[in-house]
Amino acid sequence: MRSDSMVAAGTEVTAPSRRQPSHRVRGPRRTPFRRRLVPYLLVLPSLVVIGFVLGYPVYKLFEISFQRFGLPQILNMSNHKLGQPPVWVGFANFRAALTDHQFWTVLWRTLLFTAANVGATMIIGTWLAVLMRRIVRPLRLALTGVLIFVWAMPQLVSVTIWNWLFDQQFGVVNYTLTKIGLGNFLHHNWFENPVEGFGVVTCVVVWGAIPFIAITMHAALSQVPDELVEAARVDGAGAWQIFRRVTFPILRPVVVILTSLSIIWDFQVFTQVFAMRNNRPEPWYYLMSIYAFMESFRAHNYGYGAALSLIILAVMMGVSVVYVRQMVRIGDLR
Repeated sequence: MRSDSMVAAGTEVTAPSRRQPSHRVRGPRRTPFRRRLVPYLLVLPSLVVIGFVLGYPVYKLFEISFQRFGLPQILNMSNHKLGQPPVWVGFANFRAALTDHQFWTVLWRTLLFTAANVGATMIIGTWLAVLMRRIVRPLRLALTGVLIFVWAMPQLVSVTIWNWLFDQQFGVVNYTLTKIGLGNFLHHNWFENPVEGFGVVTCVVVWGAIPFIAITMHAALSQVPDELVEAARVDGAGAWQIFRRVTFPILRPVVVILTSLSIIWDFQVFTQVFAMRNNRPEPWYYLMSIYAFMESFRAHNYGYGAALSLIILAVMMGVSVVYVRQMVRIGDLR
């Protein structure tokens, strides 16, 4: 019998050899500094481009917002003998905005418009996503194709189509509503009343935003385990209870992200209103983006317009914080 081995019950058990390397408890292996630096070096070119393309205009926006800057200052930039140099006015442009009655009217109108559009988009988009889960495959593929077609359509093209639908003289909507007996809508001007006009604009905005919400929610719904839904159904839960107690808690992170993105997009709506009002929107059709544009490039009050743009930027930054926090949480969970 060898001295370093034992035999018991017909099984040979080998004792640890003195030459076998001992297993020492070591701490976590540290990544070399150069290796940790590689991801930052890979991101650096993108940061430089973003800083140049986005950072410099934002810096100029900050600078102009604290100046009296109009047409004389534009002339002075091209020729120092003409016009007047910019005058530093501090927070005067911001004070003028915050004490202006029109600013608060436009801000509240924009908030209501955003809330209505985001709510309608999320409800209809979620409903379409649930519908896509329940219909047969050919219909689901057809519906997905239609949604992608709508999503891919340029905004100006869709605005032109909706303008034709609601045209005062030859609009299909006026003709159809009159024919089915809902009233006399012939030669009805939908934009004469701002409430009706914003209703049409809401149709255009929601129509263009639904595909992204529906397709994303459908992808999220496919991640809900069927076992949980089946177990809830066996326990006697109805369709609404299953959605509220099982499906929605799983979808909540995606819903928060989509809602944040929709708020960011709808708060900045510009093209739809501007194009549907033939590039000359009336004051009662002003949203914050249009108000800032009109003050800057129609009234040539660039300092005041820059201050309005920074206020919009501050609101968007607040919403973006919610979006980024949710994205970080999802990344941590993974």
